[in-house]
Amino acid sequence: MGMCKLVLGIFMMHLLLGQQVSLGQQAPQAYYDLAKKADSLYQAKAYREATRVYTAAFRLNNWKGYVPDLYNAARAWAQVSNLDSAFRKLDRIITYSGIDDFKKYRSFPTEPAFSPLKKDKRWQQLLTKADTRFNNPLVQQLDTIFREDQKYRLLVDSVAKKHGFESEEMQSLWHKMAAVDSINLTKVKEILNEHGWLGAQEVGQQGNTTLFLVIQHADPATQAEYLPMMREAVQKGDASAGSLALLEDRVALGQGKKQIYGSQIGRDPESGEHYVLPLEDPENVDKRRAAVGLQPLAEYVKRWGIAWDAEAHKKQQAGSRGDAH
Repeated sequence: MGMCKLVLGIFMMHLLLGQQVSLGQQAPQAYYDLAKKADSLYQAKAYREATRVYTAAFRLNNWKGYVPDLYNAARAWAQVSNLDSAFRKLDRIITYSGIDDFKKYRSFPTEPAFSPLKKDKRWQQLLTKADTRFNNPLVQQLDTIFREDQKYRLLVDSVAKKHGFESEEMQSLWHKMAAVDSINLTKVKEILNEHGWLGAQEVGQQGNTTLFLVIQHADPATQAEYLPMMREAVQKGDASAGSLALLEDRVALGQGKKQIYGSQIGRDPESGEHYVLPLEDPENVDKRRAAVGLQPLAEYVKRWGIAWDAEAHKKQQAGSRGDAH
């Protein structure tokens, strides 16, 4: 292989709300189909059946859901007087969602469907929690950092397609991205050094993920420096094991070792082909990925046009003189 750039596993973040959220994960199509069916049932005022279908959708997706589906499920549960389930769904939205998602539903106190909840003492607690979370300066700061982190990464695919990966336009985009990453890193290091690795309960899932993204995009020395902190955060439930896997791979490769989970992709500038960077024990990579909530490697690498073959990877690495990253 020739000289290559490391390519981060995902540029655009779509967060499923749950206790642990892994990067690069998409809900299965059956989840979307069930959620759409449940919404139709709700609109038809078949509330109890809607709750059953929403539950089936969340179960199919490891009990994770997108904000609109959680919100609609909460409305359905409230309509059938299952207050516990309605409160749980609303609490999850408030606890884990980012500012943009939450803004769409910030008017939930005036939602007629939630009238049955208002006599419960948990209602006022929910309102207080919402006000506290989204008036939190750290949440606001991390929301801004998240936007900046994603701004240029959202353009990578379109610029590469239009001008080519080695074009001046792409090089300009990399430079802009690097400048923003440097500014973001200074801010995030200050947060981490003062507060530690903040969990979703404190800054929401998006804020929590932002900490990882900025460190993941940092220089190798910084990645290695904060890796132990993120490991500890995962043990406490304050960070995603799937996200940690990506950082583990970055640090391993930066130290001249093989990656463990296969999350890091290289690109040959001569052929334009992407490939999985050196991987330890490729035959068992899917077991390791499953243990941290990541999809099988063959599915993950399809987005780069890679047909994963463990034996071919071993032969390729055996005949390679080494990759420069």
